[in-house]
Amino acid sequence: MLEILYRDEHLVAINKPSGLLVHRSLIDRHETRFAIQLTRDQIGQKVYPVHRLDKPTSGVLLFALDSDTARLINAQFTAGQVQKTYQAIARGFVPDSGVIDHPLREQLDALADAEADTDKDAQTALTHYRRLQAFEVPFAVDRHPTSRYSLVELCPKTGRKHQLRRHMKHISHHLIGDTTHGNGKHNRFFREQFGSTRLLLHATQLCLKHPHNDENLLIQANFPAEFHEVVRLLLSFEQ
Repeated sequence: MLEILYRDEHLVAINKPSGLLVHRSLIDRHETRFAIQLTRDQIGQKVYPVHRLDKPTSGVLLFALDSDTARLINAQFTAGQVQKTYQAIARGFVPDSGVIDHPLREQLDALADAEADTDKDAQTALTHYRRLQAFEVPFAVDRHPTSRYSLVELCPKTGRKHQLRRHMKHISHHLIGDTTHGNGKHNRFFREQFGSTRLLLHATQLCLKHPHNDENLLIQANFPAEFHEVVRLLLSFEQ
């Protein structure tokens, strides 16, 4: 059963597990489980996606329950009026806070985007970040006798594909568990030392205006158990 974070007559939000696709994709044709179908079957009602989370990312995923609500929510996303907040584990000591202003070229899949324009200019991409906790562990992963990591809060102000993962790579603080844009040595260390096999990126909250009463709506999702355990183990070295 999926964890239902919020539900009324217009909206439903779930805490999406890592490894679950939002909807059917040509890229993962072997997959048979999707958040859309699982949510629909669980609540007994058709759902309409209004945003997406990458397959390895967990956390708040919002659906509309009718097409009119979907249109209104999509308009908020398009206008940049929805505040999205994530937490992640990154390599190194990330600065206390900052802004990554780095345009990103559209990432196309050879199969799913076969007919897309490959000559488009890089698109504006903006991410605010804040370090929440720093960890130093007594293991040599690279050339140093110890290894450093950070728990960071990430707030994307634009919605480019893999934006957070690509932006953190751009500032050399790769997200742990990112097999596409990450650092293989540190990913392997987390698998072997902490048993962590997932991308350590979690959508912690979504803040928007309710489309039918204009009230502020804040939807939050707690860390999944495996993410929480990694943070606990990292903290154990600080004691």
